[in-house]
Amino acid sequence: MTTIQQKQDIRKLNVDQIKTWMTERGEKAFRAKQIYEWIWKKSAHSFEEMTNLSLATRQLMNEHFVIHSLEVAKKQHSNDGTIKSAFKLFDGNLVEGVLIPAADRMTACVSSQVGCSLTCKFCATGYMDRKRNLEAGEIYDQVVAIARQAEATFNAPLTNIVYMGMGEPLLNYANVLQSIEYITSPEGLNMSPKRITVSTAGIAKMIKKLADDEVRFRLALSLHAANDEKRNQIMPINESNSLDNLAEALNYFYKKTGNRITFEYIVFNNFNDTLQDARELWEFCKRVPARVNIIEYNPIAEADFKNTEADRLDKFAAFLEDRGVSVHVRRSRGKDIDAACGQLANKETN
Repeated sequence: MTTIQQKQDIRKLNVDQIKTWMTERGEKAFRAKQIYEWIWKKSAHSFEEMTNLSLATRQLMNEHFVIHSLEVAKKQHSNDGTIKSAFKLFDGNLVEGVLIPAADRMTACVSSQVGCSLTCKFCATGYMDRKRNLEAGEIYDQVVAIARQAEATFNAPLTNIVYMGMGEPLLNYANVLQSIEYITSPEGLNMSPKRITVSTAGIAKMIKKLADDEVRFRLALSLHAANDEKRNQIMPINESNSLDNLAEALNYFYKKTGNRITFEYIVFNNFNDTLQDARELWEFCKRVPARVNIIEYNPIAEADFKNTEADRLDKFAAFLEDRGVSVHVRRSRGKDIDAACGQLANKETN
């Protein structure tokens, strides 16, 4: 009885590994560069697309390799132009990606894990189990799919990428950084790393690792409360990564990279939206060179949190601005669709 050999995903090989594999089988070494370009520059999802390879070479690749691409399982269009996609992976798992259009930019929000292990109380993904990390190619594929949506729907190129979808990027460190390499490399999509933001719930030792690795992309911290007691209530990760530890790690990151950090702050009604909360946030901003994104909340069925009232949000923002904090209020997008992180994938899975 013969055992069927499992085909390897060719996107897990670098160009030198592909070259070695090709030359061992009598193929020309330069074919490896052609294949690599098809995969990462032209975003090919099949060997049949690689038309400058001979039919025999394409058949050889098909016999030994596979490209584990994703497909759009479901798509929702909001009245404000936001497009949310549930992406089906090769193993049947679902993750989400969002195209957020604005007058001056087209932003892709991508996921880094199937589910999440951090159990943040306000996040739909936090109520899902973490099933696995995404491969670098699966993160890259989300960017490509959303970029195509931007071109098809708005006739505009993708300008920005945020790793703010499902999962904690710093718990999938190697694949996240590898995906950014594919996206920013001249041999890949050639996007500027300055247009990429990685958002973390706050893992101090991994923030320091980013600094040591001298990354060039931007970093955002999902803060949502500037005192430990409140943050512990909504983000259990804070119990092992206190605000003091995070401030130290963020300053280390800033000194190493020169990149100012963004604090993301969702304003929840009657929880973290008072002027005292704003004062605590201002005090924390004095410790770390940062700008603040105040974010309106998209409520989810699993949690009782509600978005704050408009006048409280305005007073909160004004308090910070009056004290010299750089503040941007991000209005809620996709209110008429499953816009909250994890909402659509959760619905499709259950």
